[in-house]
Amino acid sequence: KDHVRGVVSSHNLHIRLSKFSNKRTRKDTCVIKMYRFYICITMILRGYLIIYSLIGFAWLVRCDTILKEPTVLISVLVRNKAHTLPYFLSLLENQDYPKKRISFWIRSDNNVDNSIEILNKWINSRSKMYHSMNVHLNASSTGFEDERSIADWSPRRFAHIIDLREQALDYAKEIWADFILMLDADVFLINPSTIRNLIHKEYTVVAPLLRSDGMYSNFWAGMTTEHYYLRTELYEPILFREKIDCHNVPMIHSAVLIDLRRRYSDYLTYKAEKLTDYDGPVDDIITFAIGANKSDVSLFVCNDDIYGFIMVPLENDETIAEDMQRLINTKVEMLAFSDYLPLSDDLKEFVIYPEKDTLGVDNIYMINLLRRPERRRRMHRLFEELGIRAEIIDAVDGRALNKSSLKKWGVIPMSEYSDPYHKRPMTMGEIGCFLSHYIVWQKVLEHGYKSVMVLEDDVRFEPFFRQKVDYVLAELSNLKLEWDLIYMGRKKLVKSENLVEGSKFLVRAGYSYWTLGYILSESGAKKLIDAMPLEKLIPVDEFLPILSDTHPEKQWAAQFPTRDLIILSTNPLLIYPSHYTGEDGHISDTEDSKLVHDTFIDNLEKKEEL
Repeated sequence: KDHVRGVVSSHNLHIRLSKFSNKRTRKDTCVIKMYRFYICITMILRGYLIIYSLIGFAWLVRCDTILKEPTVLISVLVRNKAHTLPYFLSLLENQDYPKKRISFWIRSDNNVDNSIEILNKWINSRSKMYHSMNVHLNASSTGFEDERSIADWSPRRFAHIIDLREQALDYAKEIWADFILMLDADVFLINPSTIRNLIHKEYTVVAPLLRSDGMYSNFWAGMTTEHYYLRTELYEPILFREKIDCHNVPMIHSAVLIDLRRRYSDYLTYKAEKLTDYDGPVDDIITFAIGANKSDVSLFVCNDDIYGFIMVPLENDETIAEDMQRLINTKVEMLAFSDYLPLSDDLKEFVIYPEKDTLGVDNIYMINLLRRPERRRRMHRLFEELGIRAEIIDAVDGRALNKSSLKKWGVIPMSEYSDPYHKRPMTMGEIGCFLSHYIVWQKVLEHGYKSVMVLEDDVRFEPFFRQKVDYVLAELSNLKLEWDLIYMGRKKLVKSENLVEGSKFLVRAGYSYWTLGYILSESGAKKLIDAMPLEKLIPVDEFLPILSDTHPEKQWAAQFPTRDLIILSTNPLLIYPSHYTGEDGHISDTEDSKLVHDTFIDNLEKKEEL
């Protein structure tokens, strides 16, 4: 900076001196020459600095392209994970890291399922793709004497896991691996660049943030003085990516990358006896975290991208059946970010899907625009995972609607309507949405269905969705409730609502938005059709509260004299939007479409031109 200031000031002086009269002294001339010489030398030096900087950058780029990627050892411990392995292994194959730079250290024992069969098949078919595989699969072990169940973390089981993790760490050092990735078999790395991205972070120990079907994740934001989990205010902003960064935290686990090229990595261990004055519990991940802290090695969890998912661990008294249900929950969560889950062809035989049915109602309808095939694919895969048999309704596309098609439908938009938030008329997308639901209501009456479920194509199902629907339908039957429509997903617009008497899961719905998903009775469909809504059309999520007499806009409500639709809602909700406004991947086919007023004007202008 001083040099730059010198150049500028000398340049200004040169200009000022050049304005002198021709009557210069010898001293003046000497000063001018001196400053000119100084400017030349400075400019030459600056030029050399730029050239050397460019050369240095070029060498960095060249090194980045001519050097091989660092070697990575992936350590995997498997016990009773036959249901997760097909996805775990398929997603590992999808990593965009060079396979010849990856080695595996795999151990599996104490299984009561066919985990070893799956591992053997995958290893035999993939071993030549990777640099090496160090594998030991124990098919004869049957658990530990002090275990009360397959999910019980007894002292002997902890000791065994600690030994295995330490062996993996020692083996990585023995083969001179640059990195070791400690990976649990119920972690799903949906981001193909996970390994590459973590390496580029250049931390000694780092983990990708992993989501689950709840609040569980693979990091702690706080730790008690006794070295156990402590929930802090930092946890949720990291988990929900409100603060995006690589965060220094006291604990990471389940997917941990260690840079073995760094000197301080030599002090990392899973064994308490290798640490001075260790006062924590017998626990592999806690010992590792305390050891890292004692060695001044920071632990980082990165949430700068969507990296993957992790399953919620089983409680001591739970079984593999519960773990399989948790896998379904996790797959449903993953499908919020993609319309498919990678699954290698030779592992498909090990995947079991539930038998499909209509969840206790007469039919399930899913509304989808033909020009949104990615949403249709995603919903089909969700139905496969959840065991749902659904009929697809090709939605009425607002883009295809015009004055003549509206006339054919008998649609007359309500002249008094104006969007409460945007103060605009209806959009053609909103009309298409209403007509799509109207088609379903007609089908209910045509087929004489007693109850149906209606789903839009941009939904995210809550964990244990099937079981929760069962609870709701059982309550309706046991309490002998009168009802016409039950919201499963909505945007609640009133603060308090009354719980249905005797119910644990149902409330009487107040003013609400959205029609993501609902259960509709035959009586409800009849009331909706009998109201003749096409003759005074408003958006469907305004129409439903009007018919239940919970809408605050009395002028609109007055146009529908009969307002006796009985609307309940599940509480908590069973369905949420897959994406919210402003999130990556959010698309609105109702908001981002032409206004009804604009469409009529366009048609009039075309007629005038003709």
